[in-house]
Amino acid sequence: MKGTYLGEFEEVVLLAVAIRSGDAYGVAVVNEIEQQMGRSVSLGAVHSALNRLQEKGLVDSELGGATAERGGRRKRLYTVTAYGRRALEEVRQLRNQMWAAIPQTTWS
Repeated sequence: MKGTYLGEFEEVVLLAVAIRSGDAYGVAVVNEIEQQMGRSVSLGAVHSALNRLQEKGLVDSELGGATAERGGRRKRLYTVTAYGRRALEEVRQLRNQMWAAIPQTTWS
């Protein structure tokens, strides 16, 4: 994963896609982030991040079936790729390593 920078918001969006597992489309990702983080995000920002993640090879997408509730339009469904899973694991490992390196006296 060296060379692919994953920003904080991209990481959050990628995690939300992983959580939604098979049902990750724009609005569902927004709702997941808002529920998990208590943070309001715009649909446009999520779509931009999803596009960047797809360009980096961290997510794939496909069109789902048309639904009456969407006026016959199809949802674009996102899934985390194997590369995306590795990226998330590396980010988690790095964060854990850095947390572990904080001297205990810092928190006194």
